[in-house]
Amino acid sequence: MKTLLFLMVIAGLTACWCGAAETPAAQAAARKKKIVFLAGRQSHGWQGHAFAADCALLAKALNAGVPGVEATVITTGWPKDRSVLEDAAAIVIACDGNGIIGGKANCEFLDSLAAKGTGFAFLHYALDPGKEVGQYLLKWIGGYYEQHWSVNPSWLADFKSLPDHPVTRGVKPFRMHDEWYYHMRFQEDMKGVTPILTAIPPDSTRMGRDGAHSGNPTVRSRKGMPEHVAWVYERPGGGRGFGCTGGHTHWNYANDNYRKLLLNAICWIAGVDVPPDGVPAPRPTVEEMEANLAGERPRDWTPEKTARMIEAVNKQ
Repeated sequence: MKTLLFLMVIAGLTACWCGAAETPAAQAAARKKKIVFLAGRQSHGWQGHAFAADCALLAKALNAGVPGVEATVITTGWPKDRSVLEDAAAIVIACDGNGIIGGKANCEFLDSLAAKGTGFAFLHYALDPGKEVGQYLLKWIGGYYEQHWSVNPSWLADFKSLPDHPVTRGVKPFRMHDEWYYHMRFQEDMKGVTPILTAIPPDSTRMGRDGAHSGNPTVRSRKGMPEHVAWVYERPGGGRGFGCTGGHTHWNYANDNYRKLLLNAICWIAGVDVPPDGVPAPRPTVEEMEANLAGERPRDWTPEKTARMIEAVNKQ
């Protein structure tokens, strides 16, 4: 009887000790919202379509500046074990075309997550996955790049004003040269869509011949009209989306306003409160900007040149 009583006391003490092991830090970690970046392969030399480097830079800033999130980057394509996505508060996809999602089965899986409220963001070329997959993007983020309707010229966009929205907190009007896709296919009447970055493209960017990416009569008829190149979306059944057509060149991620806007948007789609001044986004160092680049480094490209690029993209 004494032995049994002794064992019961030990068990009780052990249970109390294990409960005490759940420190405030451990409890906070368990409550963090998970953000998963799916980054495609780098395809345009040492500095273009550098999706892994782009996403790693954003994930590092989120983990350093937002206590309520845990961001991870997957660079091996569609996850072999898709359960890694099931508990994500937000999924960010950056790749060439439909280089991550693939076929209908994966679309339907992501659609089931969207129905539960998972946030989605698609960056740059990932917005052009083809019309079939694009219909899912229309549901998830409110818009996509539709071939023979949208165009993808490079131009200096002047974002003279920004809307009052959590995604723009701490972001000042800025100018940036990029491959800004525009004339996107949006939800009818822009229902649920809030434009975030809007600018007037040069008329010269509208004059391409008819083609999947070069031009079409509707684009040519809109000379002098503003175009939306980044937006947020609130789904009718709950859940949020974000699309941004820029990001062709890795160095543009060193632009303080552009980077902060992306970080704010990712937090917003994950349901994380955006701070009044936006997500902290210290300007990256040369080492941080060059990390994770996969292409062959040009022989004449020095760290000093990277430093000059960081300065240049913040003075356009």
